[in-house]
Amino acid sequence: MIEAATLANVMDQVATRARSDGEALVGHLRGSFPGLHFTVCGEDDIPVRMHAAAGNAFCNLYYVSTGEHCLSLTDDAEAATGLVVALCDDETD
Repeated sequence: MIEAATLANVMDQVATRARSDGEALVGHLRGSFPGLHFTVCGEDDIPVRMHAAAGNAFCNLYYVSTGEHCLSLTDDAEAATGLVVALCDDETD
């Protein structure tokens, strides 16, 4: 289970490192939250049908489950073993 306080903490960490490249960010998150799986991608890589577990101006967080030997997105916080950090597009048109 991933608690709401953890989601808030992850979003704070992403906000302070929003300009980091994806590899540096995921490395930092994995070091800061041992035991959680992290993946970093762009918001446009997430299926439209998925709803974020949490989000801010820098990212949206999605739960990941490792059930049945495969990683998959889930809406179930109880089954979540990690997070996808989907970085928001920072274009200013």
